[in-house]
Amino acid sequence: MTREEKLRIVYGYFGTDRENEGYKAPAQAIQGTAGYIPGIPRLGIPAQWETDAGVGVATQGGAKVKPPHTTLPSGLATAATWNPGIGFTGGRMIGSEARASGFNVQLAGGVDLVRDPRNGRNFEYGGEDPLLAGTMVGAQIAGIQSNNIISTTKHYALNDLETGRDYHDARIDPAAARMSDLLAFQFAIERGDPGSVMCSYNRVNGTYACENAWLLNDVLKGDFGYRGYIMSDWGAVHSTEASANNGLDQESAYSFDKEPYFGKPLAAAVAAGRVPAHRLDDMATRIVRSMFAHGLVDNPVTPTTIDAATRAANAEVARADEEQAAVLLKNERALLPLGPQTRRIVVVGSHADKGVLTGGGSSQVYPEGLNAVPGLQPTSWPGPVVYFPSSPLRAIQALAPAASVTFVDGSDPAAAAHAAAGADVALVFVNQWTSESIDTSVVLPDNQDALVEAVAAANPNTIAIIESGGPVLMPWAGRVRSILEAWYPGSGGGEAIANILFGVVNPSGHLPVTFPQSEGQLPRATRPGTGLADKQMFSIDYSEGATVGYKWFDAHNLQPLFPFGHGLSYSSFGYGPVGAAANADGSVTVHFTVQNTSGRRGMTVPQVYVAAPAGEFEAPKRLAAFDKLDMLPGVVQQVNLIIDPRLLATFDGAANEWRIKPGTYTILLGDSSRDIRQMAKVTLAGQALPSNWRPAPGVILPAPATASPAPRSGERGR
Repeated sequence: MTREEKLRIVYGYFGTDRENEGYKAPAQAIQGTAGYIPGIPRLGIPAQWETDAGVGVATQGGAKVKPPHTTLPSGLATAATWNPGIGFTGGRMIGSEARASGFNVQLAGGVDLVRDPRNGRNFEYGGEDPLLAGTMVGAQIAGIQSNNIISTTKHYALNDLETGRDYHDARIDPAAARMSDLLAFQFAIERGDPGSVMCSYNRVNGTYACENAWLLNDVLKGDFGYRGYIMSDWGAVHSTEASANNGLDQESAYSFDKEPYFGKPLAAAVAAGRVPAHRLDDMATRIVRSMFAHGLVDNPVTPTTIDAATRAANAEVARADEEQAAVLLKNERALLPLGPQTRRIVVVGSHADKGVLTGGGSSQVYPEGLNAVPGLQPTSWPGPVVYFPSSPLRAIQALAPAASVTFVDGSDPAAAAHAAAGADVALVFVNQWTSESIDTSVVLPDNQDALVEAVAAANPNTIAIIESGGPVLMPWAGRVRSILEAWYPGSGGGEAIANILFGVVNPSGHLPVTFPQSEGQLPRATRPGTGLADKQMFSIDYSEGATVGYKWFDAHNLQPLFPFGHGLSYSSFGYGPVGAAANADGSVTVHFTVQNTSGRRGMTVPQVYVAAPAGEFEAPKRLAAFDKLDMLPGVVQQVNLIIDPRLLATFDGAANEWRIKPGTYTILLGDSSRDIRQMAKVTLAGQALPSNWRPAPGVILPAPATASPAPRSGERGR
């Protein structure tokens, strides 16, 4: 490659015209998309055509044409399946649509931990625990890349709040970061092998992430052994020499940055030796290596039509994801599933007659046909607010043809209560729209709490269905019979919700995040950056370190509204005795039995936590392993799981190594972080692992290529 060719592939363009700013995308770019990097025809190196994001093939909101694509449930919803097979299958589906649409790079794989439930972008991510998030997002990445395209993982690192994301400083002890956010990235990279990592907007311990040598060179390329390339987020570059020398390999969409740092300034810096020529060689090598490794060169993309049959099959993938993602939080006196005796049903609120809500920002996918509820504010960035045309009301009517099913929009709580008073059951849909670039509240907007209270007072059989990007407060939780967290349910979400309500599908989702009772229970009761002037620099002190989510609640003896890992089923399960044995490599093998003790086929998620000798961990326990089982009535299944030694260790920053303290550890088996059923002890001799320790090849297996659908009524199982 000539120097000019090397400089060409480290410099990216936005794929969409920005007429109000005088920017016009290259003619070879696909209009309405995220990015474009020219290829090198002389060498057979194709261009890179980039699309957002992790739930489907997104289109920029300002684009004149918005091609329709399938949308998966939100990333947090997929994490709630606790099923890597579902993650892989969904990733494979959206990757196939990306490829068919002419894209060979998908900006997916969001794995930032949910440190604050008010983060507007939590819906794109994998939850609050590094093992769960890294496992689920890694499976999605592997699925996307099975189409011979590249997936990223993002946003590296500690982009855990959108307020002031372009300039706030995430302050954290480096060792604590290694055991929390960075461990989530490490697990995702080991399981998914993403072709690229996208560095984030924010600063970390004083230095912008995209020029942070500790993050990029020492940890990612050094200890993690990452061989792919690091691209910037759109507008996250602040320098030429510091960025290039400290690990950034590609500037994305230069027009979002203050200067085209990797354009003429990089060429001049290389010519003057301020950026060594070998560093430019490394930047180009990493990019081209990923393009070969993930099939972009040998299997170039050719846009094709996504026919009606494929779209229907893809919508089924999204529906199946939601059917395992929705979490039944409460089901007092087994009100659900609804049966043929339910003759009068009132459906209230959240435009449930039209469709289901999606999250906003760069991950916005557009439906086939029109937005089901157009005109909601905001209509421009970070909007528009989009409802996919999958109506819960119509799906409920289809499953209850003999019942009277009516809809009330919920704008007047008194009118909704009057309509619900004579019904056998009232289904109240509530929602909270969240988006990239803005943070939110954990309080439902638009007086929806009063709506639920009014309906519940009028009808003792009230069921709340929540469409949200993350945890919300529920002051009415004790006054409704059942609660279903549906997240942003994606294409086919209306049908999936109805299937769960009527028992066509047995719910099996479990929370990937803790639902607090109040903001006062959070590490920061007031959201950082609140009340500051726009673009005012500020720091977020992550003094909780690795004590994120349920670990914070455990460490401070706080009772959540609903704990991490919680999720109900229409089946019941028993957990047999648990045993554990230490292995020479520092891992621990755990074995136990699970029995379906009900008369209904169902899925369960046995969760293994580990508690260290007193004071060794950041919290009383950590999630150490999990599985998802699909079980017929009465069946007993033997389960064997292996605990990664890093989940038994603490990171010693001074020694730069993982250390497992000698002593007796407690293995806890349960159905959530607060529902522990069995315990066992295991004695570990103590061990030190180098900072670059990772599993031997083949130990981390690829995600499964298929995933069992949610159990349906009458199925015998397999």
